[in-house]
Amino acid sequence: MIEVKKLTKRFGLKTVLRGLDFRVEEGEFVALLGPNGAGKTTFLRILSSLSRPTFGEVLIGGYRLPDQAAAVRRRLGVVSHQPLLYGDITAEENLRFYARMYGLHKPEKRIEDVLEMVGLASRRRDLVRTFSRGMQQRLAIGRAVIHDPDVMLFDEPHTGLDQDASQMLDTVLREVAARNRTVVMTSHDLARTGDLASRFDVLSRGKIIAQVSRQSIEPDELLGFYRHALNGINTAEAV
Repeated sequence: MIEVKKLTKRFGLKTVLRGLDFRVEEGEFVALLGPNGAGKTTFLRILSSLSRPTFGEVLIGGYRLPDQAAAVRRRLGVVSHQPLLYGDITAEENLRFYARMYGLHKPEKRIEDVLEMVGLASRRRDLVRTFSRGMQQRLAIGRAVIHDPDVMLFDEPHTGLDQDASQMLDTVLREVAARNRTVVMTSHDLARTGDLASRFDVLSRGKIIAQVSRQSIEPDELLGFYRHALNGINTAEAV
């Protein structure tokens, strides 16, 4: 479903992604782990067609980026650090706008279901600019799933959520995975990703340096795997 070959991204003289290779099969849930500055957000921005690669090949669902970005966007749901919402209209109107943009026919039932799912049904007619950061993130999750996309990209989605909202997001992620959708999620919360992901990739200094499946590792071993991966590349560079 996602295939990336020799991906490089430069900002002026700074190289953020360095010949990155990455492949995700349909239905896989990949947790992309890595320290701050590893390139995780830059990578997801390229996958979501919000940024163009400097070099390399990116295909999602058989469509090539950036040339076929419009076709890719129809298959994507994205939750990023920016909620991508309109503050001067209501929660319901935001979802209606995105539903129409994605071509949903008679979307009212879907909008109602999504508002219930993210816990905002009682605030459906309130302006989004009156929402807290956590409430906006809830609505952003609803925006991302409104069209039931084939591929979901989540960039640190638990950031800014309270405990109830985090549990809601976990439920959404499990429902998405149960429908055999493809998920890539960046995270620093190893305990939470251990319960959700089917695969763990470690990104450091612009490259994937380690990969392990959930079937081959226990949740309580995940932190050790992550530290070992980072220590391995640091030791190699020190030598």
